[in-house]
Amino acid sequence: MESEQRLKRKRIYRPYSRAQFLSRRSLILCLSFFVFLMFLSSERFPIRTVSFHPVVSVPSLSILSKNSLQDSFHAKLRFPLSVEDRVLFPDHLLLLVSDKIDEAEKLDCVYHKVLNHKDVVRQRVLSVDEFDGFRSVVRCPLPPWNYSAAAGLMWRGHGVDYSLSLRSNRTVHSWDRLVYEAAFDGKTAVVFAKGLNLRPHKESDPNRFMCQFGLKNSDEEDEGFVVMTEAIVAAQEVVRCSLPSSIRNNRDLAQGIRVTVVLASRNDVEHVQMPSAVRFRNSRSYDHRRNRMRQKENIAVPSVAKLYNSKSYQTKRNDGKFELCACTMLWNQAPALREWIMYHTWLGVERWFIYDNNSDDGIQDVIEELDFQDYNVSRHTWPWIKTQEAGFSHCALRARNECKWVGFFDVDEFYYFPRHHRRGLPGQNLLRSLVANYSSSRTIAEIRTACHSFGPSGLSSPPLQGVTVGYTCRLQSPERHKSIVRPDLLNETLLNVVHHFQLKKGFRYLNVPESSIIINHYKYQVWETFRAKFFRRVATYVVDWQENQNQGSKDRAPGLGTEAIEPPNWRKQFCEVWDTGLRDFVLANLADPATGSLPWEKSLL
Repeated sequence: MESEQRLKRKRIYRPYSRAQFLSRRSLILCLSFFVFLMFLSSERFPIRTVSFHPVVSVPSLSILSKNSLQDSFHAKLRFPLSVEDRVLFPDHLLLLVSDKIDEAEKLDCVYHKVLNHKDVVRQRVLSVDEFDGFRSVVRCPLPPWNYSAAAGLMWRGHGVDYSLSLRSNRTVHSWDRLVYEAAFDGKTAVVFAKGLNLRPHKESDPNRFMCQFGLKNSDEEDEGFVVMTEAIVAAQEVVRCSLPSSIRNNRDLAQGIRVTVVLASRNDVEHVQMPSAVRFRNSRSYDHRRNRMRQKENIAVPSVAKLYNSKSYQTKRNDGKFELCACTMLWNQAPALREWIMYHTWLGVERWFIYDNNSDDGIQDVIEELDFQDYNVSRHTWPWIKTQEAGFSHCALRARNECKWVGFFDVDEFYYFPRHHRRGLPGQNLLRSLVANYSSSRTIAEIRTACHSFGPSGLSSPPLQGVTVGYTCRLQSPERHKSIVRPDLLNETLLNVVHHFQLKKGFRYLNVPESSIIINHYKYQVWETFRAKFFRRVATYVVDWQENQNQGSKDRAPGLGTEAIEPPNWRKQFCEVWDTGLRDFVLANLADPATGSLPWEKSLL
């Protein structure tokens, strides 16, 4: 009887004991996990794993705050960045990275000593930008003396081994000789190259060149698959080649493919038929051996250029192309953008392409503000110094599918219609109406407008209401001109001299009379603004201000030396004619009747 009761008690209490055991085990596991998290967040025990760097994410409904966990672990558990390419410029080192970079302020450039890779130096990055929709560019300071330019990247305050960013590629390209951009255009690829030594403003013999398409760097021993095609045209820094048939029929095959220019030998061009299909490097065929022989005979220019089949940046009106767009290239001119864009939008410009040449003055914030106000502005990162002509060629390609007309002019240049102003006629959309009159022309593909150069006009500080109101004294005679072009009627070389383009055969330009339309070029502003030009000129074939060459050129300021030293009486120079026409035009049409303020002033409030 007693034994039966003991068995009964065991049957009754056994489930309770197992539940109690499971409860204790769960508690121990939870506490262990909590201790593990505390261990990870401790500064005394940072994780220094090289081969594996997980990212911890916590559901939003967790009892622990998602933000607090990210703050604690985000930095320590971050993947290293992969540097694809490096370009050495005279004043900085450019890294091309295959990742999108957030929190750039926490990123360091890392340099190792030439003869001792364990001796490293870290410096903060200069700037970071998205690039071509698929990559990022990181600008680093020049390496310290006796340190390699094969820099890596490291998140600040972390113990991650930066050598991971060096394992794939340690090449450093010189900017003197480099293929730096490439773009699709119909059945061709347009390739932009530095160091080909082609004649400025002239077409060159395309038989000297071929284009090479391949998955890896042109200077690597094993290049995967490679195919070469003939050049169709060449001029300045642009070479246009036919696309291989395999890519032409399916552009998705070319997504991220690297392209370069090959300097072809005469025998190769005349006697070897270019392949139209991809050749595999691991093939044992005769074609493979012949391809190897051609490669040895020809010289491929180093390349960081890749082709991407992306149209994400394109915007169109619902009823077709924009009538009038504008494109410019600039460096650190964010304060000038509001007035320039707002004024010319009032004149009829519908779409804006801003090619940013390494600005660090908060230009992205200004553009985002303007775009938020429906000014339809996009910024394109263009990190290549002294390549304005190539940048304009690239912009013409980009705008071709969006715009009937594209104006190429600077942010200190403003169109003005003196005849309309004198007659008191409405000024809104005048520029768009002008070009629309020639949109169906069978002969006119470019409209040229002369420029008047304005001086400081007696001012010592930047005018508060903008350049159009503040600067009112200019030189007597006009200097040069600027153009608005039909991008689908440009010569296939895309040859330009900044001020105008070469057109297709059978088309011509139109010079509009100065009495009808003129450009006010606020070229010589107060010294505080003007001296920034001494940093660098953006045009390829224009000498920098610091260089002692072409002192009498119209691209230079008369009487100004090669140093950024304010000349005597600068504020009174370049003043031969007092001209208040555009000032009066702006105040009459755009000033608030109640306050007298202008639209670009309101945006600063």
